[in-house]
Amino acid sequence: MLQRGAYCLPVFVTLFSAVFFRIRLIARELNPCLQVTPGITYICMELNLRGIPPDIPNSTQNLDLSFNPLEVLNSNYFSSVPALRLLDLIRCHITTIEDNAFAGLHNLSVLLLTGNPLQFLGPRAFQVLPSLHRLVLAETSLSSLDHLPIGHLMTLEELNLSNNFIDSLKLPKYFSQFTHLKHLILKSNKISSIFREDLDVLSALNITLVLCKNDIKYIQPRSFKGIYLQELSLRASFENSNIMHVGLLNMTGLRVNSLVLGGYRNLRKEKLSKKELLDGLCHTDIQKITLICIRDAFTTDSFSDCVNDISTVRFVDSYIRIENFPGNTSIRHLEFKTTGFHRVPLEKLASLKELRVLHITDSDELREFDVRRNWTLQKLEILNLSNNNLNTGLHWHYLKIHFPHLKVLNLSFNPLVRVSGELTGPITLKKMDLQHSKLIGPGTIPAFMCLRNLIYLDISYTSISINTECSFCGLDNLEVLKMAGNSFKDNQVVNTFTNVTKLKILDISNCQLQHVSLNSFDFLHDLRELNISNNKLLDFHPELYIHLGALVILDVHSNQLITLTKKHLENLPSGLKKLDLSQNLFDCSCDRLDFLQWVKEHEDLLLHTEMMKCHSPSYLKDTQLMHFDISYCQVSTTTVSVLVSISVIVVLSLILVYKFYFHLYYMMVLLSGGHSSTDHNKIYDAFVIYSSQDQVWVKQELEETLESGVPRFCLCLHYRDFRPGVPVVTNIIKEGFHSSRKVIAVVSTHFMESRWCNFELEVAQSWQLLDSKASLIFVVLDGVDKVVLRSKLGLFRYLRRNTYLVWKDREVNRHVFLRQLKAALLDGKTWTEDELRSMLKK
Repeated sequence: MLQRGAYCLPVFVTLFSAVFFRIRLIARELNPCLQVTPGITYICMELNLRGIPPDIPNSTQNLDLSFNPLEVLNSNYFSSVPALRLLDLIRCHITTIEDNAFAGLHNLSVLLLTGNPLQFLGPRAFQVLPSLHRLVLAETSLSSLDHLPIGHLMTLEELNLSNNFIDSLKLPKYFSQFTHLKHLILKSNKISSIFREDLDVLSALNITLVLCKNDIKYIQPRSFKGIYLQELSLRASFENSNIMHVGLLNMTGLRVNSLVLGGYRNLRKEKLSKKELLDGLCHTDIQKITLICIRDAFTTDSFSDCVNDISTVRFVDSYIRIENFPGNTSIRHLEFKTTGFHRVPLEKLASLKELRVLHITDSDELREFDVRRNWTLQKLEILNLSNNNLNTGLHWHYLKIHFPHLKVLNLSFNPLVRVSGELTGPITLKKMDLQHSKLIGPGTIPAFMCLRNLIYLDISYTSISINTECSFCGLDNLEVLKMAGNSFKDNQVVNTFTNVTKLKILDISNCQLQHVSLNSFDFLHDLRELNISNNKLLDFHPELYIHLGALVILDVHSNQLITLTKKHLENLPSGLKKLDLSQNLFDCSCDRLDFLQWVKEHEDLLLHTEMMKCHSPSYLKDTQLMHFDISYCQVSTTTVSVLVSISVIVVLSLILVYKFYFHLYYMMVLLSGGHSSTDHNKIYDAFVIYSSQDQVWVKQELEETLESGVPRFCLCLHYRDFRPGVPVVTNIIKEGFHSSRKVIAVVSTHFMESRWCNFELEVAQSWQLLDSKASLIFVVLDGVDKVVLRSKLGLFRYLRRNTYLVWKDREVNRHVFLRQLKAALLDGKTWTEDELRSMLKK
């Protein structure tokens, strides 16, 4: 049997979920749209909206209304947001777009209508959109292009009609007017046949045509003749390899810069095991072919000769066995991405005599790169082995032998690269990228000594520590050095860059630097960009940049700089155009006035000024330097003294008024004669002073007992008898004390902690003294801490000198307490004729 607690958990979870959902709903009602950029970008996704929220400003440029039930877009629907540039209406259940629905959106560049079941489009639905560049009508139930009212959109660059029911590729004549069209996407439609006249309007255009995931069964011979395309994508477009073979043969006469064939990873993959399958490409003019997601492993020597005549060949997400290529191949650019290689097959690629560019990337299985074998890629200029799983060594001597014309080497994003110091190496190497690969060697030895013609070197985030001044010896022509995310000995730069005198760009950000010595940049006369951000610099010598006369960009953001002195500012390079000082610990004291004034005068030079904020003094923390009031620091000494004195007096006065407000108010009442009143004006038998936390006790033990019993008493209780709209103090004095014969003070722990109760008690004692009557009745509740009671000196003295009532929650005590309380209330009470008659009836 389930225990009692077993039922509580599901109930609690359900209750919590309901409360959480209600809170989210209320929050959305209060602030329905997410403001990304004030006045510019708003996201109102999935808020059950029926139109544009009224609080969206007319300056909005980017508006996301996706997943809202808009249903019908009538004329001038978006007239309240005329500045729109991007409008997202994805899955808004739109069935009807009436004429001029987008009227007034003269700047609209991107319109997204994906996933709307369009049933009616007015002939002028997209009228007056002179700046529209991208129109997405994917998954909108379109079955034909003939009646699509977009012929006037002369600026259109991309038209996406994916996932519809279009069954013909015959393009309407108005397509010939789209002189700016670059992308026509008809992916996942119902196109099964392509005829000669279908593409006639494209003869004058140079576009990317995407026909992926169409079940093409027939292509009429020479239907692509005279057509020039930037790219033609036919992934998963043929039912089987035989149809594909015939279709490619019938594309004779096509000129295309890039052809994409293959399948999808989560769909069927194409099978290209037959050598003659791609023979149809011999009759087309193709510069680049990409084969994606090939189902079966195949060898390069089984390729059709037509592929070997294409200059750029890419294999993506396919398993390929590399064999020798034909000797007369024309391939100049070869790329393998996610192809499952275990080692770089350079010796197999040596037959590619014209190969200039080789990319082998994104393969977790690729671990070996051995350049010590007997082969040569004579004309190779670019070798990219990035984002693999290489654990290899770089041997400059072998690179020189096997890649005699190598210009670019990319080994970035690999686990480990060991670099040895050698005296000879590839003298043609111009650019090398090793970022995010752990390097062993650089920093402790002059690992780049033999690369005297290297111009670009990126060793960012390679876990090296610069421990020798000769780390970059030999790099005599280096112009760009990026080494962010590494470290320097003792966290300081000394003479590290003495040998790279031709540097133009230097990035030493995020290197935990605490100090840069005065002579660090003395020889960098050609340096144009210096990034030393995200370090721990507290200061730098004012003359540090005195030799950097060519410097244009200086980035020192996210350090710990307090200020720049007058000498710092005078020594900044005269040609500086961009300076980033944001996110430092600036001191905005008035003794930094020179710097603060300089910042305001050079706003056009500074980057990210909104992030230049005061760190000290504390009362100015997070104030933007651009908003700092300079005049605050320019006030005379006499004025400051007078203002300080006045401020002190005003503050003290306010403190005294605040502290003794109740007493001052009561004194005014007394002085005005408000204390004098006769018993005839007393409408209550007693005014009850109590803490709000004791209200339940007051209702049960006083209100119900005294006002319902015999004799019947009338009590003044603040929660029901105070007049609304009147200050609390006025109610206490006028409605409480002046209208009551007696005062009952209910003393509890809460009473002693309450500021209002203490005030009421002091007024009650003064009131008793002025009226010379024993009219104050104290009721001490059971459980009051005697120690706390003694700490309330005035209250303790009164109780010690006067009789008071103690209430205990026992029947006998309650009877005695009630009898004593009624006796005290009867003292001095006069009865009216109505009251006596009422008592007799009872």
